[in-house]
Amino acid sequence: MSGISPRDIRGLGATDIAAALRRRELTSVEVTQAYLEAIGAGNAGLGAYLTVDEQEALAQAREVDARRAKGEELGPYAGVPVAVKDNISTRGLRTTCASRILENYVPPYDATVVARLRQSGLVVLGKTNMDEFAMGSSGENSAFFPARNPWDPSRVPGGSSSGSAVAVAASLAPWALGSDTGGSVRQPASFCGLVGVKPTYGRVSRYGLVAFASSLDQIGTLTHDAAEAAALMGIISGYDPADSTSVPEPAPDYPALLGREIRGLRVGVVREGFGEGVEPGVQEALRRALDVLAGLGAVMGEVSLSMTTYALPAYYVIAPAEASSNLARYDGVRYGLRASNRSVTDMYGRTRQAGFGPEVKRRIMLGTYALSAGYYDAYYKKAQQIRTLIKNEFSSALQSYDVLVTPTAPSVAFRLGEKAADPVQMYYQDYFTIPVNMAGLPAVSVPCGFSGGLPVGMQLIGRWFDEAGLLAIAHAYLETTGWHRFRPEPAVSVAGEAR
Repeated sequence: MSGISPRDIRGLGATDIAAALRRRELTSVEVTQAYLEAIGAGNAGLGAYLTVDEQEALAQAREVDARRAKGEELGPYAGVPVAVKDNISTRGLRTTCASRILENYVPPYDATVVARLRQSGLVVLGKTNMDEFAMGSSGENSAFFPARNPWDPSRVPGGSSSGSAVAVAASLAPWALGSDTGGSVRQPASFCGLVGVKPTYGRVSRYGLVAFASSLDQIGTLTHDAAEAAALMGIISGYDPADSTSVPEPAPDYPALLGREIRGLRVGVVREGFGEGVEPGVQEALRRALDVLAGLGAVMGEVSLSMTTYALPAYYVIAPAEASSNLARYDGVRYGLRASNRSVTDMYGRTRQAGFGPEVKRRIMLGTYALSAGYYDAYYKKAQQIRTLIKNEFSSALQSYDVLVTPTAPSVAFRLGEKAADPVQMYYQDYFTIPVNMAGLPAVSVPCGFSGGLPVGMQLIGRWFDEAGLLAIAHAYLETTGWHRFRPEPAVSVAGEAR
């Protein structure tokens, strides 16, 4: 045994853990056990995990330790644990999408990103909670139980990658994978004080990601700092012939590029980021962050992205339309829940009624309506035309600037139930993140301070396939400010919420 306490292990972060493993100061079993113990103590109060794979995780850890003891050459992060969002397929491990309709589904294959994690020797701790089928901005739409923000368990952690963000922020995992369709990595990163990366569409394989909106979905990362994000992005990025939307573009060495020069970088501050609806505390934190970037030598300017005003309504036509098509496969025939055997029609209706939650049903109905005869041109086609205009506006702005900056979310984490009865107010939480998905651009949410004791996130938006540039800016900013070093107090169980 190393003599390092489990709490100290969990305070190290993924990069430090990897270094300690390579120096033989820790074993993967010790590290994995430390996180499993933390999950056992804290998960009931925070709702981070839906499934914990304790036996398999320890078996993976023992295998890494045995290979290291034999002197085998291992990946630099071999033996480091990781959490995986529960809409990413894991062979032999339950993948529910936080939905009753897939409550007992066990995939026969790994998603490409999970296969790459395993090939690199990472230890999968389990599957994290989420808004059902990734449809939500708070973590409250899980069919099983809500996730809670470790900075204040009476508040939401953001969504839909809620459990992944909670797991990392509460030190129940050193890092995690999420998915981002309209802000589902970046918004919870903002609410929980983390670095959240949404890569360029096509940079990371979607093979094995359970589809919500196929033209928008992208797997991303949640970490404490930019160096860890660079390392995890390096593991999961790259071309995959199993994904027809994967771009045959070689992934750069992200960690090696963290030292890219910031001085002289052209930063476009998006005017709409200081408009109506953005909380004063968020605006103030963002202004201070911009002053830091200017102090690092960045050349600041202002830009308006007027077309992004239409991104929210266009998204809520396109994404539900694609969801309507993708979720048609859950019919009780092939896999998942089957609620009736009386007739095929009855089975379809009862299965979907029992299996889907209210938000999923709402979006399926919206999407089906938008695609129906007589409404396709008025809604879906028009939304796609707006999407093209948004993409063109971003392209024009990124010719003048190297990076664009907005708040990640217009507010800090709100209270559980506060917006549940008003879907429009809930949807507005993704106002600044949705346009990025519509254009297929990369973006990173970076912690940039606090408002009322709760984290605030700054969103950095870059050119297509320039995740390395964004991570370099994030790294320079965080090394200057140290916002990534702030952690919430250790989680305690919330009365009545034990699971």
